[in-house]
Amino acid sequence: MVQSSGRFETEHGAKYLTQLCKHFAHKIEVSHADRRGECHFPFGHAVLEADDAALTIELDAPDADQLARTKSVIDDHLARFAFREPGRAIQWSA
Repeated sequence: MVQSSGRFETEHGAKYLTQLCKHFAHKIEVSHADRRGECHFPFGHAVLEADDAALTIELDAPDADQLARTKSVIDDHLARFAFREPGRAIQWSA
């Protein structure tokens, strides 16, 4: 199992968390309440938490390739939802 965590600096973290969870819920198992959500992808698991300063994401996956795929899905979708915040990206760490 490999893990990574990320942080997207924004005051709209709760909004993006809700958008991501509602979007992913059309295809995968998702749980969402207030400022926390979990997304169960076939290739990885994501826990999202929002506060007034950021959206944080904790990922785990069976291997590095699947972790990279999980990151990519989160990155791509958040970039679309946060289009009003150009130049910002998730800062990932191992």
